[in-house]
Amino acid sequence: MGADVRVEIFGQSYSIRSELEEKYVQELAAYIDGKMRAIAAATTTVDTQRAAVLAALAIADELHTLRQEREGREEILREQAERCLTLVERALKQTA
Repeated sequence: MGADVRVEIFGQSYSIRSELEEKYVQELAAYIDGKMRAIAAATTTVDTQRAAVLAALAIADELHTLRQEREGREEILREQAERCLTLVERALKQTA
């Protein structure tokens, strides 16, 4: 059962039914609101739909960049683990 959470984004009030904690939904809404306001200020647009689309693109870019960074870190960790395994295997062969 979801609870209704009232949020305000870019001057509009929304009632969101969610299984998530209210505080978290409020934080998400505040993040989106901030993105939309920053974009509106930078582009001098007052069109809500345009600001929402540009904010969605900015957030998607952030997500994509973070995923790429994570994948890069995972690859580095995988390579380091393989090198460590090779060293351990060599050390075990030398002591056998």
